[in-house]
Amino acid sequence: MNRVAILGPVIVGLIVIACSILIHGLSVLLILKFVRTERARVRLGGTFWIDLGIVATTMMISLGAHAITVCLWAVSTMLVGQFEDFGRALYHSGVNYSSLGYGDIIMSQGWKLLGPITATDGLLMFGVSTATIFAVIQRLVQIRYPDQPK
Repeated sequence: MNRVAILGPVIVGLIVIACSILIHGLSVLLILKFVRTERARVRLGGTFWIDLGIVATTMMISLGAHAITVCLWAVSTMLVGQFEDFGRALYHSGVNYSSLGYGDIIMSQGWKLLGPITATDGLLMFGVSTATIFAVIQRLVQIRYPDQPK
């Protein structure tokens, strides 16, 4: 009978998730620093194009954090012997992290559990990014339209 291993994937998954939390935490801090700098320069709520640039920069920083995290998942699957080339590992990790779930490339029975663990991490981190982007947009609206009821 084929059994799905639990302990190994959970340990590896928790280590990668801890790194993911650090990566996305740093990206949120970078975004906060960027927004505070723009506020100090009195650019927040200035013009449409400046605000668009602030939102776009926020989104790019978030996307960068996701790209780094997917690469980290890819490297972890290589380190546990599931993939020999980075391209396949990256594709597999991206499909799982984004919860796309094609299922065209699967890991061995002993490491299959990393798939849903990767997806859980992706869902949580996409939530963090969405909240951060929303907070920046909300701040821009508050600055641009201070007379509106809150």
